[in-house]
Amino acid sequence: MNPSLERLVLRQPDDWHVHLRDGAMLESVVESTARVFRRAIVMPNLQPPIMSIGGALDYKKRILEALPFGIEFTPLMTAFLSESLSPDVLEQGFEEGVFTAAKLYPFNATTNSDCGVSDLRSIDSLLETMERIDMPLLIHGEVIDSDVDVFDRESVFIDRHLIPLLSRYEGLRVVLEHITTEQAVEFVETSSFRLAATITPHHLHINRNAMFSGGLRSDFYCLPLAKREHHRLALRRAATSGKPCFFLGTDSAPHPRAAKESSCGCAGIFNAAYALESYAEVFEQEGKLSRLEAFASEYGPSFYGLPLNSNKITLTKKPQLVPEAFQLAKDSSVCDSLVPFHAGEILNWRFVSN
Repeated sequence: MNPSLERLVLRQPDDWHVHLRDGAMLESVVESTARVFRRAIVMPNLQPPIMSIGGALDYKKRILEALPFGIEFTPLMTAFLSESLSPDVLEQGFEEGVFTAAKLYPFNATTNSDCGVSDLRSIDSLLETMERIDMPLLIHGEVIDSDVDVFDRESVFIDRHLIPLLSRYEGLRVVLEHITTEQAVEFVETSSFRLAATITPHHLHINRNAMFSGGLRSDFYCLPLAKREHHRLALRRAATSGKPCFFLGTDSAPHPRAAKESSCGCAGIFNAAYALESYAEVFEQEGKLSRLEAFASEYGPSFYGLPLNSNKITLTKKPQLVPEAFQLAKDSSVCDSLVPFHAGEILNWRFVSN
């Protein structure tokens, strides 16, 4: 990386957690990810979820067809874990290179997770297979118990479910996705298991006050929820620590404006359009710009056992105003907009080339 404070040349990064959706939304958002990131772990929580080799191949084809001409981008497909998924399908899909990983959603923990897992013991055969073939397990780490405070769901999940799971499957490669608490930071960085975590840009910038600043701000509603300020600061220390167990995963999760502003607004923040600039802002504020490349471009591939990208990208120190909204694809049957993270704010870094 170029040490200049006015220009950063980085190995091209990857996004290890993104929601590209489908249909008109896919066509509207895929370029935001693909123009910057060379590869991305694509979440399988569609309707219906991706639980077959054919379903993953069809979805990958739709993603590639939605790309603008000339952009080189590799979507890394994931399988949605459920009690009905066959271990043979999981193993075949992984060995044929269709599935890069499998995603565990607790039942009804987030968007389109009504086919998720209610009892982890019910998928023991899947986890045993994944451990044997060294297939990464990606976890949305929250409990959904009604007696647990919504802001405590991650820390309770670690104690009740993650520690016992890792103890049963010590050889399993696990990513605890979009961590939000200092408890998660401490657990991941001190773990003796094969455990890593992704960190989003929005959890580095906002705490839970953002959802209630001047009223109910649905644009900052995501799952897992942003937590107290001391958790945000712990995440910033983790992301900029230079520890390879923490790496980039945007969890960019777009919803049309109407869905965000409804009486039961959808959880998710669309950050893909300015994700790398958002991360750069944090690393600069923390005085750790020299560590951005490893966090964004090296630690993720190393954990997944994939080669580093050879291409380079450039960020320049040139302020830019983030637009208030983007319009969805022109052929969408719904005339609606999409509000990006940092809407109406000025970011000091600008992506210029790859």
